Amino acid sequence: MEASNSRMQTFGQTEINWDKLDKTKFYVVGAGIFTGVTVALYPVSVVKTRLQVASKDTAERSAFSVIRGILKTDGIPGLYRGFGTVITGAIPARVIFLTALETTKVAAFSMVEPFKFSEPTQAAIANGIAGMTASLFAQAVFVPIDVISQKLMVQGYSGHAKYNGGLDVARKVLKSYGIRGLYRGFGLSVMTYSPSSAVWWASYGSSQRVIWRFLGQGTDLKEVAPSLSTIVAVQAAGGIIAGATASCITTPLDTIKTRLQATLFEG
Repeated sequence: MEASNSRMQTFGQTEINWDKLDKTKFYVVGAGIFTGVTVALYPVSVVKTRLQVASKDTAERSAFSVIRGILKTDGIPGLYRGFGTVITGAIPARVIFLTALETTKVAAFSMVEPFKFSEPTQAAIANGIAGMTASLFAQAVFVPIDVISQKLMVQGYSGHAKYNGGLDVARKVLKSYGIRGLYRGFGLSVMTYSPSSAVWWASYGSSQRVIWRFLGQGTDLKEVAPSLSTIVAVQAAGGIIAGATASCITTPLDTIKTRLQATLFEG
């Protein structure tokens, strides 16, 4: 029991429970960070999407050739096609995701605690359940945004139609296919992102525990709380491990999903 209390105290120094979280700061800061990350990484999404939908006759066969073609045709703005649509819809989707993630994680930890698993195993199960649940809720909002943004990313490329913004895409999809058109690929999105989210959060939670153990944390009730820089470094390492693990199952299904969503109206 004493060892268990030591573990809870140690990891309590590096994590913030949902009931003790300042919700206003959490959502405001979280939205700001998410927006910043999206700005930085959005061109990568545009290039990836174009590569995924490219036909065999397309001259641009590499990321560099796609970037060169976009910059030549549209300049820097071309790397941010559909960005406004993504930010408008992704922020509420992210709020839903984080809320479901944190609340489910608390319940999941309580559910697995009686089984007396090791700390990394408990973290993997609880975080995995929370990640999958959160993804299921978020997809209801994010899939329509995904459909619209991907149409904007590839417009005019490799034979794809052109649009006058996100509202134009939404109007044409609704006119031709109704609401189901905005949920094209929903099943594949769930199949792609829910397991991926479960694997990501399971790997993220458990790998941090393993790293903390390697650093000697969690073995002494009197040990000093780790520094902020150490916590950030451990969390970053956990994120890298989680991203590499999750991408192994995400990439093939994501390619199929993107082709299905982006080729709506094409042929």
